[in-house]
Amino acid sequence: MVTRRNFLKTAAMASAGLAVGNLSMNAASYGRVAGANRKVNLACIGIGNRGEQIIGDFEQTGLANIVALCDVDMGAPHTQKSIGKYPKAKQFKDFRQMFDKMGNEIEAVMIAVPDHSHFPITMMAMAYGKHVYVEKPMARTFYEAELMMQAAKKYPNVVTQVGNQGHSEANYFQFKAWMDAGIIKDVTAVSAHMNNPRRWHGWDTNIYKLPAGEPIPSTLDWNTWLSAAAYHDYNKLYHYGDWRCWYDFGMGALGDWGAHILDTVHEFLDLGLPYEINPVKLTGHNDYFYPTSSTILFRFPQRAGMPPVDVTWYDGVDNQPPIPDGYGVSELDPNIPASGAGEIKAAALNPGKIIYSKDLTFKGGSHGSTLSIIPESKAKSIILPEVPESPSNHFANFLLACSGVEKTRSPFEIHGPLSQVFSLGVMAQRLNTRLFFDSRTKQITNNQFANAMLTGIPPRKGWEDFYKI
Repeated sequence: MVTRRNFLKTAAMASAGLAVGNLSMNAASYGRVAGANRKVNLACIGIGNRGEQIIGDFEQTGLANIVALCDVDMGAPHTQKSIGKYPKAKQFKDFRQMFDKMGNEIEAVMIAVPDHSHFPITMMAMAYGKHVYVEKPMARTFYEAELMMQAAKKYPNVVTQVGNQGHSEANYFQFKAWMDAGIIKDVTAVSAHMNNPRRWHGWDTNIYKLPAGEPIPSTLDWNTWLSAAAYHDYNKLYHYGDWRCWYDFGMGALGDWGAHILDTVHEFLDLGLPYEINPVKLTGHNDYFYPTSSTILFRFPQRAGMPPVDVTWYDGVDNQPPIPDGYGVSELDPNIPASGAGEIKAAALNPGKIIYSKDLTFKGGSHGSTLSIIPESKAKSIILPEVPESPSNHFANFLLACSGVEKTRSPFEIHGPLSQVFSLGVMAQRLNTRLFFDSRTKQITNNQFANAMLTGIPPRKGWEDFYKI
């Protein structure tokens, strides 16, 4: 078990830029010594369902050497495929024991666990000098994302990447090229929508207490699954993909899909943090899990010559945004991965966005989907710039960055503020009230309860050191 003493000692070593064991954590030196074809020793934390898919994506790059597998339920059917595929990888139930016992053999970690556990695993990995690939959303609370960005500054030799894989695909490069060419400019409003039923549970929204406790599966380390979150008795409704629906564990549809729909809008329009967050519509609001549909308005101020922008988020199968004339067909990105709930099914309106500027309107999808100008007749008179191809997908980009060859496209300093936007939206959903936010002081100015929620509840006993940098 990792103790407070050796955890903090390791953190101090990493921040001084020292080697951990016989492995230097300087990304630039990797490139000089080994070049672009070197395999990175990768530990995978969360190896079933989506985690299994990510491990496969890393393996396909030819740049990863899977040295460790870690999951709180190593005996479950959904983890057995990964275990069988990498028999030489060392196995652990507790990430703390993994770092303690084989830290010198690990260079980077992949984290694909429930949202509430992203933070402690990431913080320990960075303190040990390990490069971090963590699934989106980056963190569950505003404060956790803030600390993760601070840690990235403290450990500059640690490479970070958030797993919104479309940020290394055509959507990313097209948006930047169209911005640079002046085609996307003077944006004033964005509608983002996720109206597919994949993430909706159908539970009774008149809930008045948490589910009753059930026997913990014999193979599951429930205490480690909870990590720093307040203790809950085990119930199957928390486990697997269902954790995403609960305020205490997940970020709902906004945190799940917002990173795939709004990532380029947020980065290239330099949106930063909103000054107002307004839950315009919440269907099935309750104190425990996310509404069955939500409309949330985020208002962003003027920035560096760009006008203010209103971003409106729509989720729920019965809650679609206004569709402009000439919209045409809503396409579905075929590369969207399946989840425990199955493949996402094509619908009349698929996950995506509508971008309104002074002169043009754009429609786009999710993940790597590219934009188009609507109506189509208006696009015929516009000379579109050439869009460069991506030199690497999101997984190769991370591993090449670990070797000093590339820079990651979704590091914590880029994705962190977007994660904080989602946390503010979740707070407005949970409290069902409009919030005003001061981005200079990073405080909510009109609601003391909401302001206190920026940090979340205190961590459970034994997890406090993860919140120290």
